[in-house]
Amino acid sequence: MGKASRDKRDIYYRKAKEEGWRARSAFKLFQIDEEFNIFEGVKRVVDLCAAPGSWSQVLSRKLYLPAKLSPDTKDGDLPLIVAIDLQPMAPIEGVIQVQGDITNAKTAEVVIRHFDGWKADLVVCDGAPDVTGLHDMDEFVQSQLILAGLTIVTHILKRGGKFIAKIFRGKDTSLLYCQLKLFFTEVTFSKPKSSRNSSIEAFAVCENYSPPEGFNEKDLHRLLEKIGSPSGIVDLDCSSAWLEGPNKVYIPFLACGDLSGYDSDRSYPLPKAADGTYQCLDPVQPPIAPPYKRALEMKKASSQGIQNLDKLSLGS
Repeated sequence: MGKASRDKRDIYYRKAKEEGWRARSAFKLFQIDEEFNIFEGVKRVVDLCAAPGSWSQVLSRKLYLPAKLSPDTKDGDLPLIVAIDLQPMAPIEGVIQVQGDITNAKTAEVVIRHFDGWKADLVVCDGAPDVTGLHDMDEFVQSQLILAGLTIVTHILKRGGKFIAKIFRGKDTSLLYCQLKLFFTEVTFSKPKSSRNSSIEAFAVCENYSPPEGFNEKDLHRLLEKIGSPSGIVDLDCSSAWLEGPNKVYIPFLACGDLSGYDSDRSYPLPKAADGTYQCLDPVQPPIAPPYKRALEMKKASSQGIQNLDKLSLGS
């Protein structure tokens, strides 16, 4: 199917290009903010797994640019936004980029140095692994990515701060909810209007960071392994079995975004020019160094009958 077909079938994909967003996921963060007001009072924010940068764009436009244009903003009082990813990312005004691993403590140290020793008010993470289509496998890998994000959150987020992370809903969602509840007094799983109904994705909105008394960041995984039940029992296996029956945990789940707005699973007519044609736009910012670059080059070379593949770049 061509670009015009995708524009017709995915209204948020088309609107992202029309409004200058690098990805349709920008609308998800906007809709989460509409419901939870996550940007209120935020001066320091970290975007984990940031590439290609659509959430960093939202942070820049919602926090940095309004402050920069305000005559009341003093020098040195601009919001600080740090974006972290293993992949390089095209520059965004007001966003400091760190190319690093979110599971590495040194990355947290770099962030805190940018904040002059202060900690973040908000941490967001829209990262996800390459999905396999096997929902149990995808849910497990995604939950591990969230816990990796939580590792850096425990180092860089201030008490009372907020953490927003993508999740994949499945049979072990209740376990992830209870693990997050160890550190945040309010945890809500949210489904933005721009997230397809056919997708198992949702977002954990974690508010009021309050780690357990005497918590040591180095003991994070040991603490998560000992989680027992909402009643505080810690001698049970870390599994979802006890979350059924009388011990079942009911997770707050909230749809956000204007319910009368665009339907992400519906096809919409394409706007036509005066001559009756439709002009399809290119993506706002193609990836700089996508991990699939080598595969694309090999496919192109194969289709053109090129024999010497050794001369192709290795994506470095």
